[in-house]
Amino acid sequence: MEQVTDHILAAARKVIAVHINYPSRAAQRGRTPEQPSYFLKPSSSLALGSAAAPSTVERPAGCELLGYEGEIALIIGKPARRVGIEDAWSHVEWVTASNDLGVYDLRYADKGSNLRSKGGDGFTPVGPGLIAADAVDPAKLRIRTWHNGELVQDDTTGDLLFPFARLVADLSQLLTLEEGDIILTGTPAGASVATPGDVVEVEVDNDGGGLTTGRLVTRVVEGTTPFADFGARPRTDDLQREEAYGSREAAGLAAAQPSGTPVLSPELKTKLESVCTATLSSQLRKRGLNNVSIDGLTSTRPERRIVGLARTLRYVPNREDLFKTHGGGFNAQKKAIDSVNEGEILVMEARGEKGTGTIGDILALRAQVRGAAAIITDGGVRDFSAVAAMDMPTYYANPHPAVLGRRHIPWDTDITIACGGTTVQPGDIIVADADGILVIPLALAEELADDSIAQEREETFIAEMVQQGHSVDGLYPLNAGWRTRYEQWEAGKAND
Repeated sequence: MEQVTDHILAAARKVIAVHINYPSRAAQRGRTPEQPSYFLKPSSSLALGSAAAPSTVERPAGCELLGYEGEIALIIGKPARRVGIEDAWSHVEWVTASNDLGVYDLRYADKGSNLRSKGGDGFTPVGPGLIAADAVDPAKLRIRTWHNGELVQDDTTGDLLFPFARLVADLSQLLTLEEGDIILTGTPAGASVATPGDVVEVEVDNDGGGLTTGRLVTRVVEGTTPFADFGARPRTDDLQREEAYGSREAAGLAAAQPSGTPVLSPELKTKLESVCTATLSSQLRKRGLNNVSIDGLTSTRPERRIVGLARTLRYVPNREDLFKTHGGGFNAQKKAIDSVNEGEILVMEARGEKGTGTIGDILALRAQVRGAAAIITDGGVRDFSAVAAMDMPTYYANPHPAVLGRRHIPWDTDITIACGGTTVQPGDIIVADADGILVIPLALAEELADDSIAQEREETFIAEMVQQGHSVDGLYPLNAGWRTRYEQWEAGKAND
């Protein structure tokens, strides 16, 4: 079996890591991405490690949460540029074990890039052995991790969210994968935190088929050089502890109180996506709900139809003494951005104040990376060109160059707020399209969706009749005679 060598590490111009790829990890995190997402680690983070010569990694001085993640690493053997899925695996030469180490204490400072939190020297040990890619089925590999001799991760590649060939093909659409580049393919559930004195081992094999990388061994030591005062310094909170250890219980934290946050089922989401806000609005009006639209905003993606659960953030008017205590650091704005989940919509109460920005490019990017469906603010947007260029829609009152603190203090999150003239509660369903933005109480959503679908079927029939030259008198809305004809039309469609 060939070994990972310094020469192989030196050939790696890029180290690309995948965020979530194992169903077990997605379940643990509480979110399943629709598409793979990636981040870069510097090649200087690479290290060799084996039982005979373990790698050593520092937990930086002042840091609490050095996370480890056992992963399967792919080493590119020949350049890949715009390759198809069917050809992608042929561009991989080797498979080996890796440990995607990182300090959660610096996640707040990275704005989604993971550069400092995941890019430290020695934070990507790989090896020790190489498995030839053409000798294995990429869907039949096994990854195991031991922490101080205890098996903590044990999973296979049989049901990955994004199979390895798809990752290679997807990355090659935009950038050239070069010979020697390394792709870290995600970690299963069970990743946790290592402390100085601990030993973490990772091994990859072909699930009992006789081929193995051997154990990649990494020892953790305590760093002694403190961070300088001119850059970001380590800090953490219970949210980062929960994410690092995998659960509040594992982190030694008290169980979170049940929030009662509702879940938007895929079936209901599909129904709501199939109908227009104009139709939904008329059905809401029939139920006596007239004050459920967020008004006066513009979308960076007006062609998109958005459906998601609301998360909320409230700004209060700036008062200089309070801004000193609430405006800096990991404030309510950043906490809201950093906790929004896949498919959720962050709604901001800015009191209709247009004289400053309430979101800019970095935080909007962070929300997009976390999978937010949209951001809605009844205030201004900074860095407007960059925000408008993002795939994630942002709904806003106007562009404005001023920073948040000119008019606002980020105050609290996930409470009842007012935005664009209506009340929004966490867990409300937000539906938006080119006609506007609606706030739908979850309790009404199912029947509202069904009645809206039925209404749009009737309107399709009416439009066909008008196209044929019929008067709208008695047709729109349907009288008894036209309703009989509609029911016959509907029956005919069902039999087609």
